[in-house]
Amino acid sequence: MAKRIAKLLVLACLAMGLALPTTAFSAEKTYVNGIDANFPPFAFVDKTGKPNGFDVEAVDWIAAKLGFKVVHKPMDWDGIIPSLNAKKIDFIASGMSITKARAKVVNFSIPYWTIKQVMVVPKDSKLTPKDILKSGKGVGVQRGTSEAKWLKTNMDKMGWKFDRVLYDSAPLSVEDMLNGRIVAAIMDDAPAKDMAAKKPIKILGEFGMPTEDFGYAVRKADKDLLEMLNKGIKMLKASPKWAELEKKYELK
Repeated sequence: MAKRIAKLLVLACLAMGLALPTTAFSAEKTYVNGIDANFPPFAFVDKTGKPNGFDVEAVDWIAAKLGFKVVHKPMDWDGIIPSLNAKKIDFIASGMSITKARAKVVNFSIPYWTIKQVMVVPKDSKLTPKDILKSGKGVGVQRGTSEAKWLKTNMDKMGWKFDRVLYDSAPLSVEDMLNGRIVAAIMDDAPAKDMAAKKPIKILGEFGMPTEDFGYAVRKADKDLLEMLNKGIKMLKASPKWAELEKKYELK
């Protein structure tokens, strides 16, 4: 209705030779969402080069409902929070775990998904989680993730003996695993399930890291944006679209 009124106002002004009001037909606000380009099913770049995934579609739905536009910008995950605080992007909706360390430098939305961290191995592997954690061999994990930090902090405490090998993405760690360079990889369970459906790998299960919640991240100062995103998440989860996305991306 507001857009229609604005359009009629523009036409009336043109007919009378008056100057256009500066607020008439103003452009919608555009926000940039930083995403991990290799984190299916939550965020990824598809074969056409277009950002896609559960989080991408969720934010697009929220933007359409709340009257703003969004551009999804693939970024290096290891530097995505510094990019947010440097104002290169406006928020992060891309399967980001809410952690105490991150919450010191960004604000998080309400949680929208709970995730478990799991270990994956080649489908024909006979190794058990205990074998891997005591193997002294390479185990892959994506740099900049909460699981990478947790492993670094807790490996010695747990008495585990393996080489923590860092990768730019979880899929790259899986490729190296299948090529025999490492014996296992650690990642969130949803991406693990997605890859297990496409590649000859299997999920061994959890290894002791606590479950985590995903949330959208914004700069500390952007309280209005945070409030809007929280509103959008609540609307989305109360709508049929939420179940549609869960089904489409096989999250349930």
